[in-house]
Amino acid sequence: MATTVVGEAKEQPISIKVVKKHHLLVRMSHWLNIPILLMLGLSGMSIYWAAPVYTHTPDPTTGNNDYLADFGMYICRHIPIYHQYSMPANWIYDHFSLGTGLLADALNIHWLFAYLFMANGFLYLIGLILGNGYKSLLPRRTDVGETFAMIRYYLGLLPAKLLRKPWHHPVINSKYNALQRSAYFSMPIFGTLSVLTGWAIHKPTQLKWIAALFGGYDYARIWHFWLMWIFAAFVIPHVILVAADGWDTFRSMVVGWSDRVTRHDA
Repeated sequence: MATTVVGEAKEQPISIKVVKKHHLLVRMSHWLNIPILLMLGLSGMSIYWAAPVYTHTPDPTTGNNDYLADFGMYICRHIPIYHQYSMPANWIYDHFSLGTGLLADALNIHWLFAYLFMANGFLYLIGLILGNGYKSLLPRRTDVGETFAMIRYYLGLLPAKLLRKPWHHPVINSKYNALQRSAYFSMPIFGTLSVLTGWAIHKPTQLKWIAALFGGYDYARIWHFWLMWIFAAFVIPHVILVAADGWDTFRSMVVGWSDRVTRHDA
């Protein structure tokens, strides 16, 4: 009679694969964009206060013709802690700009950070080229199907967590998923448009050919205004995507590398 002796189970080996993800210049420009975009937004709103892009017929009571000022007055009327606010029309600008009545200073600050934005964008592109990171941002034929899969995943992630049900991440065989890739690919494009519209506004006579590309000076202002909000809106899904992908994604933008733990069967 044959006897089979079963020995103690051996621990399965764990291998850690370290993957280089982001070039130093990409990481530097990524983090520098935070203060640069913040100051561009705050100074831009102070400039907007002096010459709003969107106006309406002056209110017969207040004389106001600025929609953002209307929104500030609405807030002060309906939120008790702001009922006694001294200048309700300036509430938005007092909270989301460098302040009112600072046009000259705001213009100087805005252009300082605009030049920094352009230089930082140049560093980012160099980093993408040197680290071959641009290849990960190029659109792919599988993007449409993967996009819908990722949308389904993100929409169901929170309910699954609340119900404590498993919710599996779609299999991604690339550095970024389709949603991340489209967002990151679009940012340099929006950045370029923001720079061009900014120059069209700043030098409408000397660079009228640039303004003409956007429909003229007034339309260039509208483009520039909405491009600011596109950058602002990008932050929320960007943070959500990073949080959903986990700590490794955040860390890789700090140190430049990623580790993936893979367990192999003995």
